[in-house]
Amino acid sequence: AKDQHKPGETIHTLKVESESLKAKLEEERGKLHDVELHQVAEKIEALGQFVMKTRRTLKGHGNKVLCMDWCRDKRRIVSSSQDGKVIVWDAYTTNKEHAVTMPCTWVMACAYAPSGCAVACGGLDNKCSVYPLSLDKNENLAAKKKSVAMHTNYLSSCSFTNSDMQILTSSGDGTCALWDVESGQLLQSFHGHSADVLSLDLAPSETGNTFVSGVRSSKLHLYYPCGDAFATGSDDATCRLYDLRADREVAIYSKDSIIFGASSVDFSLSGRLLFAGHNDYTINVWDVLKGTRVAILFGHENRVSTVRVSPDGTAFCSGSWDNTLRIWA
Repeated sequence: AKDQHKPGETIHTLKVESESLKAKLEEERGKLHDVELHQVAEKIEALGQFVMKTRRTLKGHGNKVLCMDWCRDKRRIVSSSQDGKVIVWDAYTTNKEHAVTMPCTWVMACAYAPSGCAVACGGLDNKCSVYPLSLDKNENLAAKKKSVAMHTNYLSSCSFTNSDMQILTSSGDGTCALWDVESGQLLQSFHGHSADVLSLDLAPSETGNTFVSGVRSSKLHLYYPCGDAFATGSDDATCRLYDLRADREVAIYSKDSIIFGASSVDFSLSGRLLFAGHNDYTINVWDVLKGTRVAILFGHENRVSTVRVSPDGTAFCSGSWDNTLRIWA
């Protein structure tokens, strides 16, 4: 009879094998790490004088603005707030085009549908609801509300894929999920986080089939315009850039003088600039390639909770706990 391995020996053998595989993986990753980002960028010209100002201030929420999203028409904005309201704005005229009062406060997530004909939102109700928008300003939007997603904890983020028919959500229950808007059916559930998932962002591609998600310590991830990298803003006051091809962090954006957490980040359309909203009421603007701060924007009177660059890249919008949104250009 052959010698039977004792269970302890088998586990030990597997452990040794897994450690050896880990070492090989690290070795391969090391080969990909051939040069630092700032070294590659040395010969690139520095950015010139950089001026951005508040061009519009959107007032109307009765409490903290928690989330916002641009319509693809580059003109309209949807925002959600702790006051339970979801407002659709015309960013040029600052007019409120639609307003919905949710059944809960802390509406932490909102998103514009790609067609511009609907918005999605949710928060402490653990749901993601979709409201169709019509040209009739007096129409009762609440009557047409459709509950699409159902989580077992608060909804932290939502985003339509490349069509109005599917929506991706993240939640305090530790999961992300893909839903069919029409039927409300769960198409796919994504498990992998052991803590509240606070943010998600889709890669910019035709298929829209890749996304990143972030948990408690690092707030929001936004994809680099080419889809090969993403950035994070974190409670440790830093922003970081990760390259998916090299499978590693490639840059840290920090200064000793920046001590308050970054709650939201977004790239300029070219990917050269990174905008970061901070808890000290400021917005820092970074040169992604050089790793230097090129501007610091003042205006908000409380924590900046969300920053999003407009679809055509000519402006960006910030939302704050001071109950307002600002359009910068």
